[in-house]
Amino acid sequence: MNIEPDLLALDHLTVADTTPSQLIALAAEVGCPAVCLFLEPMAVLPRMPEFRLLGDTPERRETRNRCESLGINIDLAYPFTLSARTQVQTFRPAMETAAWLGVRALSTLHYDRDPQRRIDLFAAFCELAAEYDLRVAVEFYPLSQVRSLPEALDLVARIERPGHVGVNIDLLHLMRSGGRIEDIRNAPPGSISYAQFCDGPQSLDTQAWSTEASYQRQLPGEGQFDVAGFSSALPAGVPCSVEVPQELQIAQGQSARERGMRALQATRSVIAMAAASQTALERQAI
Repeated sequence: MNIEPDLLALDHLTVADTTPSQLIALAAEVGCPAVCLFLEPMAVLPRMPEFRLLGDTPERRETRNRCESLGINIDLAYPFTLSARTQVQTFRPAMETAAWLGVRALSTLHYDRDPQRRIDLFAAFCELAAEYDLRVAVEFYPLSQVRSLPEALDLVARIERPGHVGVNIDLLHLMRSGGRIEDIRNAPPGSISYAQFCDGPQSLDTQAWSTEASYQRQLPGEGQFDVAGFSSALPAGVPCSVEVPQELQIAQGQSARERGMRALQATRSVIAMAAASQTALERQAI
């Protein structure tokens, strides 16, 4: 089994209507040992409540207290968006908070249209993150300027920080960028540092991609993505999260706990199915 289902993290987008401290408590309730969280509320996510993590705030202290008392780790922190106007030093407060909370890695999105400046900016970002002993994961997104897995792998290779800078591969973005499951197997060893599970229709109008990514995805096993193949292709031991925003379910009154539990159970089921299939193939080959 390449992926350990009991180690899946709960992504903030799956339960976007929670504060960070609430997310930590919820992860413990549904059986997730880790989370991926937003360090600041996102204006594009109206369901997300107001909170303050940057600086010495009650929410920051409560989030760390719950992590420590409940045994919950923070795999990834968002949002770290790099564009032509970005001044890398402005990320210091967020990085300081991430380090204080024990975050393992920062997930980045890239929107700078200039190729060389994009590399230089990211290199400076990674240097700053290293000051706080934080790893960095590049998240490719077809509506950004790092649109695909090959482009993300190229950016990571140029930084030359193996073990500290890698690719965060979201199954949704892989599919919408025209990627294949086989592309994961062909990635250089150690280049993929994180993975995110969801499901969806095989094709979708480009105009709906942003809404799908942030507001409404399908649970693993409900759509047409090869989620089992995705699980099998990932490098052994790579940490993973369940990232399934469910705006319709929120509108229908489903609780955050129910949504988190359904997403977790669906993902674990698909991973178990992939593992069983892989075991059967290995036995046939003997």
